[in-house]
Amino acid sequence: MNTCDILIVIDLQNGVCYSEEHLFDLKNLLTKVNKRISSYRKLNKPIIFVQHCDDDLVPEKELWAIHSDLDVQEQDFFIRKTHANSFFKTNLIEILDQLSVQRIEFCGAQTEYCMDATIKFAHGLGYENFMVQKATSTLNNPFMSAKETIDFL
Repeated sequence: MNTCDILIVIDLQNGVCYSEEHLFDLKNLLTKVNKRISSYRKLNKPIIFVQHCDDDLVPEKELWAIHSDLDVQEQDFFIRKTHANSFFKTNLIEILDQLSVQRIEFCGAQTEYCMDATIKFAHGLGYENFMVQKATSTLNNPFMSAKETIDFL
């Protein structure tokens, strides 16, 4: 797959990946996301890592940290959020405007929460949004398995 103007990696933090259960197909997800990161690095395109903050995901604590298997580098952008929508009360729009972004590729977790909310909001702002198959994951819920949720969305 080609690349977009920027890659946004959402909530692949220790506390999300290893909550009461592991994210569905976590090993393959991390491999897929690292492949996407590598594609962007080769073209010197920017990458944003979004980290959720709440009572369980406390900034600078182990559960809040980005999963250690991911290729995170100093030149990457980092955003802290407190809402499912990565744009809500963050500087994400300012970063995207500064970089003249029109096309965004998204990957990360959770498929039906933070990924969905952020992608829909980005669409409403006029960005072209893309995802690579199997570059997002979630947990089982009372209504659907994680696999069913991913396949549905």
